[in-house]
Amino acid sequence: MTSTLPPVPPSLAGRIVVPGDARYERLRHGYVHRGSPAAVLLPEDAGQTAEALGYARSLGSVVSVRSGGHGISGRSTNDGGVVVDVSRLDEVRILDRPRRRIRVGAGARWGQVAQALAPHGLAVSSGDTGDVGVGGLVTAGGMGWFARLHGLTVDHVTAVELVLADGTSARADAEREPDLFWAVRGAGGNFGVVTAVELEAYETDDVVFADLVFDAGDAAALIEAWGAALEAAPRELTSFLTFMPGGPGRPPLARLAAVYAGDETRSAERALTPLSGLGPLLQQRAVLAPYPALVPVSGAAHHGQQQLRATRSGLLDHLTPDAARAVADALESGQVLMEQFRSVGGAVNDTDPAATAYAHRTQNFSLLAATVPELERDLDAHWARLAPHLNGMYLSFDTRRTPEVLAQAFPEPALSRLRTLKDRYDPENVFDRNFPLR
Repeated sequence: MTSTLPPVPPSLAGRIVVPGDARYERLRHGYVHRGSPAAVLLPEDAGQTAEALGYARSLGSVVSVRSGGHGISGRSTNDGGVVVDVSRLDEVRILDRPRRRIRVGAGARWGQVAQALAPHGLAVSSGDTGDVGVGGLVTAGGMGWFARLHGLTVDHVTAVELVLADGTSARADAEREPDLFWAVRGAGGNFGVVTAVELEAYETDDVVFADLVFDAGDAAALIEAWGAALEAAPRELTSFLTFMPGGPGRPPLARLAAVYAGDETRSAERALTPLSGLGPLLQQRAVLAPYPALVPVSGAAHHGQQQLRATRSGLLDHLTPDAARAVADALESGQVLMEQFRSVGGAVNDTDPAATAYAHRTQNFSLLAATVPELERDLDAHWARLAPHLNGMYLSFDTRRTPEVLAQAFPEPALSRLRTLKDRYDPENVFDRNFPLR
């Protein structure tokens, strides 16, 4: 692309940011990856989004779509192309309080959504970080603090509004465009620019949040015990377990974060008590808190600040002794610098695998492993030893783009169906940044 860009459509005047603009530095990067796009477009509604996409296509450039820019894969920015940034499409609206129906702009942050819903006694499970954008998460899956009780975020989507590759607007739900509706819930980044979603929220009061830190000298035992405890726990309990290697004079540590989705303290205590006995406990706290307090919005600018840019994702049915040992070996090597388990199962697995493009409905755990790019080959060597214990993967947590990874993300018959729909809705492969389906 030449350094001098043609004029944008009149509706986008003042909504294009190029190098040299004071706004450029704040908009060019993601949370994990740095970018140098030729232009960032900032539409404010669906019509402008269509014009932004048409303009980007007219340049023959790479097109990235960004809602929050927090994605691990780095696909929401690029070098030399165009970023269509929908962050200004951020309205959160209650459509029908008795039926708990809401409409959320794709550019809203999930922390904002939590804050807007809380006065109405509602919430939507949405990951563990309030700065994550709605569009990226809601088209991939959404493993949040209420996963075991209420399922994935995509399981509560009732309609999607998006701009297709040819610039037309579409609304997809169970009656209108049902195939597109199926595809967007798990592989949405391949089919269009999502501008808004409608969801069915759920009643939520305060929740109990527990934060425990363990000496992880025997990581394998801790992993196995945590897995057994979560499978036996009531569905109200969802937990994440994060391991970090030790350093000079400091043992390896494991942070266990858990949410009991309810404010009945005795029930919460019964559910949480087994967790404190999983290993050598260094510190613990538990608080009764409103859900928005768990997912605050910082509003901090992204500048590629996350250094663990090589990541791998896998799903596991159970945390067997052999699987726990393989993860512990990777940690002890010093080459894998972070590993995080998230509990799923429960309500996630109540959904028919064929109901959404996210078809993983038997697994109880998700694993994310990360390291610096310089150690990526070592990470792959450890991941190969863990592979026999894995059953699928969550595409938002993996930086690979190889065909075998695509097959793990979308097991058959989902992958073949997605490829057929890709030919129908995006035959020119405009949206090729999010796990290319071809």
